[in-house]
Formats: sequence, C-alpha cells, structure tokens
Amino acid sequence: MSRVGLIRLAVVVAFVALLELATRAGWISSYSLIPPSQMAVAAVQILLAGRMLDDILLTLQNVAAAFVLAVVVGFFGGVLLHQAPRLRRAVDPLLASYYAVPVFIFYPLMIVIFGLNAWPLIIIGFLFAVAAMVVNTLDGFDRIPRVFFKVARVQRLSWTAEVFQVTLPAAAPYLFNGAKLCVAYAFIGVIAGEFILAGAGMGYEIAFAYNNFDNRTMYGLMLLLLVFVTTVNMSLYAWEQRLQRRRGGR
Repeated sequence: MSRVGLIRLAVVVAFVALLELATRAGWISSYSLIPPSQMAVAAVQILLAGRMLDDILLTLQNVAAAFVLAVVVGFFGGVLLHQAPRLRRAVDPLLASYYAVPVFIFYPLMIVIFGLNAWPLIIIGFLFAVAAMVVNTLDGFDRIPRVFFKVARVQRLSWTAEVFQVTLPAAAPYLFNGAKLCVAYAFIGVIAGEFILAGAGMGYEIAFAYNNFDNRTMYGLMLLLLVFVTTVNMSLYAWEQRLQRRRGGR
C-alpha cells in the first residue's frame, strides 16, 4: 500500500475509533447513533439471517441497471456533444444547472410510462448519474493534447486504431472518474427513491427501521450500503491504476 493509502486508512481508523469512544462514553446518545462495532455486528446479522436478502438483491440489481445505463448513455452522449460544438453550446447551460432539478418530480410520469415495477426507480438512478458521465467524458476528450492526434496521423493509424490506442487511453482517467461518480449517484437515486416512494428494497427497509426506532437494523443496512459503494469504487480505482501502470510500462 502506498504512503497516501496508509494515511487515508489511518484517518478512517482514527475517525471510527473516535466515534466508538464518543458513543460508548455517552457523549453521543444511543438514540441518535450506535457504536460502529454494533453497526458491524448488525450488518453481519442481517446478512446471516437472510430475511432482507431479497431487498438487498433488488436494490443492487436496480443500482447496477441504472449505473450501466448512465455510463453507456453518458459516454456516447458526451462523444456526441464533443463532436457537435453548436449542440454543446446549447446544452452546456443545462448541464451546469442539471442537479438543481429535483428528478423525483418525474417519478409519477415514470410510473405512467413504465408501470409499477422496478423501471421508475432505475430511471431515477439513471437521471441522477448520467450527467456526471457526460461531463467527465467531455472533460476527458477536451484535455487530450492535440499532438497525440498529429502523431496518430503521422503513424497513419486507422480510425479504429486511433480511438483505441490514442483517444480512449488518454481520456481514461476522466472516464473512470465519471464511472466512479455514476456508482455513487446511482446508489443515491435508487436508495432515495426506495426511501420515499417504494415498498421494497434497502431504502424502504432503512425507512421502515427509522420509523420504528430500530437503530441496529437502520445503521446495519447503512453500513452495508457504504461497503457496497466503497467496494465498487475501489475496484474501479484498482482497475484504473492497473491500466495506468501498464501504459506507463510501455
């Protein structure tokens, strides 16, 4: 592990230890927050009991669908805007103010279009995430040095070779950043939708536990969500670092 990684891990461990001390010593009421150790025990018990397995799988399935849609549509949308400057100038103000729009207002419309199934929540998660991928795709393509394309023309690379050997590798850090943001936003959209609109899923179970003062279940599920998001983002980060090392080794 790198020095930066060790520092990051030390900060997280110190924060968790401080939180454990504050909750155990009574500085923070147990009605508001339980110790992190109890959260971990509750999360393990939820997994072992299996009573919420269907809700967990439903949420992960919806998040995965929203994530894939956001990455694919956002990437090709960013490519289209990059290739069409006039369209981009028209869309840029909309992208800048995109997250000022409460996308939940479209939920009734999604129900009318898609029916009472998982798709309205998937679309909500997609709407939360897609703009991040579009913006990062544009940033990545904008920051590719022009000299790269000149070298590609000197080397007489085909269009396909130029895309896969020049454009995508050069823009990869921004594309991975967009994908990591899509993970977070897809979880936010789907969980928030389940929290206030759905009758199943992890968001629904968290809301149910909150309304019934079941802190152990509520914080156990929240910890599981944090683990899921962190695992996916760290996997993407490790993949990104591996690709960068391979490119540097060449």
